[in-house]
Amino acid sequence: MDRYITGSVIKKLRESRGLTQEELAGKIHVSGKAVSKWETGQGFPDISLLEPLAAALGISVIELLSGEDIRNRNRSSNIARSRFYVCPVCGNVIHATGEAVISCCGITLPPLEAEQTDTEHEAFMEDVEDEWFVSIDHPMSKDHYISFMAAVSDNGIQFVKLYPEGAAQARFKKNRIRHILAYCNRHGLYRIS
Repeated sequence: MDRYITGSVIKKLRESRGLTQEELAGKIHVSGKAVSKWETGQGFPDISLLEPLAAALGISVIELLSGEDIRNRNRSSNIARSRFYVCPVCGNVIHATGEAVISCCGITLPPLEAEQTDTEHEAFMEDVEDEWFVSIDHPMSKDHYISFMAAVSDNGIQFVKLYPEGAAQARFKKNRIRHILAYCNRHGLYRIS
């Protein structure tokens, strides 16, 4: 936990909720001096206080520990602004339709930023009736492979998980697709179309 960031987040959230240091202290059964020390970076909350502190401030423990206050401003979400997260430890793929603090295997994950395809990740799209058949001429070994492909439309996500030693290909219904993404476990996320 970073003293400065966590202390400033505690203070900002406390003030945004209209609480004094004494009022926050009363909610979590500590002294006002303890809250003051946390906010000025002169001390840390005990680990047993993290959950009640986060609840009193209206955020998750992960947000408190990361020093970020995430608020999804667009409550109705927007699939076209979807974000993907991949855990480097276990390979979990997580999809979010708005801002979030995502954690897996004890790591806070950054959202993937899609790059334009390069020659090593060039995709081929074939129009097959009402589907796009997408293939990538890419190694599919245990060390280097395309982990997933996803077609993002304004009304949903079509997601295909791929595995090493399989083929780097997927089929997607054409229904209102905005773009297609592919994730290489070594090089990151690529925008195919």
